[in-house]
Amino acid sequence: MLQTVTILVSGKVQGVYYRQSTREKALELGLTGTVKNQPDGSVLIHASGPAQLVNQLIAWCRQGPDRAIVSSVEVTTIEPLAFLGFTIVR
Repeated sequence: MLQTVTILVSGKVQGVYYRQSTREKALELGLTGTVKNQPDGSVLIHASGPAQLVNQLIAWCRQGPDRAIVSSVEVTTIEPLAFLGFTIVR
């Protein structure tokens, strides 16, 4: 079953290649979506794909890349959305 989620990751997640690492992990899993830095220092992710693979991305987000320090991960399931690939929004 396809699932689309919004993931809001807080902590030291900007300036540590979090967006690029998220994109690489999502592509590895075959997911589509977007990742974007937020003005408050968090990272906002929209991810769409098979629920099991989306859950793997969520689990990865709880740790992130080596230099990240994740303090919280908020996940919201939303209406399914179609994305072309997985892109970094600047």
